[in-house]
Order: sequence, then structure tokens, then C-alpha cells
Amino acid sequence: MIDLKTVRDNPDLVRTSQRSRGEDPGLVDALLAADAERRAAIVEADALRSEQKSLGKQVGKAQGEEKQALLAKGKELAEQVKAAVARQSEADAAAAKAHRAISNIVAEGAPAGGEDDYVVLEHVGEPRDIENPKDHLEIGESLGLLDMERGAKVSGSRFYFLTGQGAHLQLALLNMAAQKATANGFTLMIPPVLVRPEVMEGTGFLGAHADEVYHLDKDDDLYLVGTSEVPLAGYHMDEILDLSDGPKRYAGWSTCFRREAGSYGKDTRGIIRVHQFDKVEGFVYCRPEDAEAEHQRLLGWEKDMLAAIDVPYRVIDVAGGDLGSSASRKYDCEAWVPTQGTYRELTSTSNCTTFQARRLSIRYRDENGKPQTAATLNGTLATTRWLVAILENHQQPDGSVRLPAELAKFVGTDVLAPR
Repeated sequence: MIDLKTVRDNPDLVRTSQRSRGEDPGLVDALLAADAERRAAIVEADALRSEQKSLGKQVGKAQGEEKQALLAKGKELAEQVKAAVARQSEADAAAAKAHRAISNIVAEGAPAGGEDDYVVLEHVGEPRDIENPKDHLEIGESLGLLDMERGAKVSGSRFYFLTGQGAHLQLALLNMAAQKATANGFTLMIPPVLVRPEVMEGTGFLGAHADEVYHLDKDDDLYLVGTSEVPLAGYHMDEILDLSDGPKRYAGWSTCFRREAGSYGKDTRGIIRVHQFDKVEGFVYCRPEDAEAEHQRLLGWEKDMLAAIDVPYRVIDVAGGDLGSSASRKYDCEAWVPTQGTYRELTSTSNCTTFQARRLSIRYRDENGKPQTAATLNGTLATTRWLVAILENHQQPDGSVRLPAELAKFVGTDVLAPR
């Protein structure tokens, strides 16, 4: 949630943010009205409770008919208090719902607009001139790295098997990410991939994109995560952190699950858009004033990983309407995919400011010992989709794939060739 004080003191800022996202600025006025009603209900309930307490003292001193009259009044007042408390409870719930309906405030400088309104910040590397390039699926099948047909047989469309060197390649990629993260001060974590509703909702994934999330209902009421950002955000839920020595950084290695609702007909070939994949995700807790610098550090670590797989890529500043509800600003790194003749997302890093931490009650103590809301950030360090860029950009005329030196050390070979 955004800071309610900001909504009260500067509603135009929030309205502008809503417009930048393509969302309803009227939600700001709805929240202000609900907040005013909630505060009025609190005042009413408090006043009646105070009157009830005062009456109780009078009853203790009264005698005879006066006492009977006061007791009758007390009974009537008790009913009024009960009704006022009920109104306060309803007003609290309505205000909380209105509060959660508003997305994070878009950072100053982020582009306005939707999915196609990003700004390209830089290009790194030049695409190779590959004559008659094969796509990653054809390469993967010819080298025995990937089996989509049996994945569909076992689990349905958009599932797959990584086989032989394909499995080794993914493990090598993720191990490289884990090693680099550890070297940069991240604590490596293997988190749960099933989380409670309050954790999934607290990170902002049960809003507009709830249909992307797999839900185990009936006896479980648990959600399969689409990123380890979710359990890592919940790791310090309802805690006060010690950030006196700087940010807390975690790297979560997990299997991730996404329904890919609404994407039918798009990227259905191969492993670009699938229901299950593995990922190493960086996650940071820090003081709000450190969040922007930490965001740049996450982007730098992502770029270091992309340098290790030696693929051409670009960095984009994502527009407000494509941020997701939790992010204030987001940078994507998109790798060149030769057979598509375009760039496709490999990494994403988001500054969520205090939005998630406020919903999950994650705080730290300032220099005066007073609890304050922390900031959270996340960033992709490697994922299954990276295999697409690796295979296509490093394919050779003889059908093999030559791996860049740093990645090859983790795979145990510098060439993937038919066996």
C-alpha cells in the first residue's frame, strides 16, 4: 500500500500516478472519502465509549431511583456503543479495501503509457549476422536438450522436459547466478513455492493479474508462486529488521509457476512463455532513502550476468502502465533473439519502495529507535528463458552451440554438440 499520509497531503500526486498507469484516478477520491468516514466512525465510537465509562462511575455513586435511571440509560448507551463499534469495523474494512485498490506511486522520470511506451536506455553488444538461424526449439531438439512433445504428453501444453546437456545447461546457468549473488553479499535461499494468501496478496500479485496465479483451493488455500520474490517478501513479514549495517540481500532459487492467462497464441513455440520454469531472483530490504541506489546495483548485477552469457541486449525503462501494482519503477534487460529479429525480456528489476513492506508490516528502526516502513526491491539473476538467447545467439553453422567461456566453466564443456 502507498502511504496514506501522502494521499491526504498530496492527492494530486497520486491521481497523476494513476493516470500514468492508465488506472482510475477516481480511486484516490474514493479512498479519501472512505478514510474520512473511518475517522468519523472512530471519533463517534470513542466518544460513546468515553460517555459509557463516565456513566459507569456515576452509577457506582448513585442510589435508589437515580441509580435505576442511570442503569436504564447505561443499557441504551451500551446498544449505541455496540452499533458505533460495528460502524467503525465496517468503515475500517471499506477504507482498507479502498487503500489496497491503489497501485504504488510511479517514480518521477518513469515513462507514462502502456506496454509499448518504454524508453530504451542503452544497447549492449551487436547482434551476430547468422545465416538462416534456427530457433531455440529446433536447436534444442536436434541436440537432445529439450523435449516439448513429451512435456505436453505428461502435463499438457507449455510444459517440457530439459534433457541431458539441456538440464546441465540450466543448472550451470543458475549455479553461476547463485555464485555471483553470493560473491556480491546475497544470502542464497531455497524458499517454499507454496505460500499463504496473505503473503501472495501482500506482495501485490492478487490484483489485476490474479488470473496468472495457480491457486490450490479446497483444503489447502495456498498459492503456487510465479517468482521467489513472493516468499522472500514474506520471509520478514511482521518483523522489525536491523538495517544498521546496510540492506539485507537474498537470492532465491526456486521453481516458478504461471498460468499465462490471456497469452494464448503468443510465444507458444518452445520455452519463451511456459507454465513452469526455474529462476534465481534477487530480493532486497533496505531503508527507503537507499532504494534508488540499490535499484541501480540490482541492474548492474543483472548486466554482469548477461555479460557472462555474452548475448546482445538492451535496457529499457518500463512505462507506468506496464509496471505491475507494486513497482514504482522497473528496468528490463531484453536479449536479442535472432529468429524473431527482436529483443525479448530476460531480466526485470523493480523498486517497490515501501508498498509491499507496508502491506506485510515489515519495518526497521531509524537512528532514534523509531520503527519505520522498509523498502523492498527485486531483480532477476537468471531463469529458464535465458536458454533461448544462449542457444540462438551462440549457434554454429554445423548445428552445435559454442558456449561463452564463463558459462562453459559451469557446464563442463565449451560446445554443445549432437551425441
